[in-house]
Amino acid sequence: MAKMQVFFDYECPFCKKGYEYLLKQIGSRPDIEIEWRPIESHPLPEDHPPHTYLACQSYYIAEELGADMPAFHAAMYQAVSIERQNVEKPEVLCNILKNIVDTGKFRAILESGKYAKQIDENNDLAYEKSGVWFVPAFRMNDKKLDAKGGIGITAEELRDFLK
Repeated sequence: MAKMQVFFDYECPFCKKGYEYLLKQIGSRPDIEIEWRPIESHPLPEDHPPHTYLACQSYYIAEELGADMPAFHAAMYQAVSIERQNVEKPEVLCNILKNIVDTGKFRAILESGKYAKQIDENNDLAYEKSGVWFVPAFRMNDKKLDAKGGIGITAEELRDFLK
């Protein structure tokens, strides 16, 4: 089975589109295991809000709590990329996810910082070790597909990458 890493950020509208393309195409590819790698498009101390450090950690918390992950992704993209909610506030994240996870458990894990190191590692893997400049970015079997700045990726580019 091939393993594909997907680097993404919920604040990125191109990541949202890439996610939608991937959902349409991956169903026909049960031979590919996806490793989701949430990263910050603009990590601190970069002065380019919105920052999504907590939103990225939320992915791992939702997964730990057994959330419906497609519903989680949809809620996060809607809140961050479309509605531009401030997802660096735990109470905002809890409100976004109130119908998806137990928000008491979610908030406790978030405030513990359990997954903070994972996001730091994802950012390092993407930017320092994998040559990611723009997201979404895909890595599989020594192949790379990176978004183009201000453009993203096309469904055709992703289809060709998955071959």
